[in-house]
Amino acid sequence: MTPFILSTERLGLRKWLESDNEPFVKMNKDPAVMQFFPKTLTDIETAEMMQRINEHFDKNGFGLFALENKQTRKFIGFTGLAIPRFEAFFTPCVEIGWRLKKEAWGQGFATEAAKACLNYGFNTIGLDKIVSFTSVLNINSEKVMKRIGMRYVTEFEHPKVEKNSILSKHVLYEISRSGFTFNK
Repeated sequence: MTPFILSTERLGLRKWLESDNEPFVKMNKDPAVMQFFPKTLTDIETAEMMQRINEHFDKNGFGLFALENKQTRKFIGFTGLAIPRFEAFFTPCVEIGWRLKKEAWGQGFATEAAKACLNYGFNTIGLDKIVSFTSVLNINSEKVMKRIGMRYVTEFEHPKVEKNSILSKHVLYEISRSGFTFNK
């Protein structure tokens, strides 16, 4: 059993295991999960993403954690902190993000894991500010941002999304260490 780096009442947040590959591939091929991304990912693209996640951990000491449901011991997605790989008016920065398989939606897992990650970012890593962004169409992710105490900053055109795409316009949220209160 792999030890959890962070733990909540229902979730274990940990480094990635080889056994996560198959459910991660399946999740990234699900059109519902990837609705607000330019496309679903191939097996190779998912493997490359997993490699980038692991390299981010090695380089920065933090990253996107694999999420495990403690009750089922199953991989349900990821939540964590990452440094975006594009330039914008708000970069460099640290972003909080999440992606959960469809079966895990609507149960408060994203909010629960994100609160634990904010606490980790501010009180363990020592960050001063954390941002989050998503397509303006992704209302559910925006609701998570609000539930974890983030505040709306602005809208922007994502530089990695084609300008004519309905997904190019994004909302930007942020939270500062002074504005964060950890309540489970």
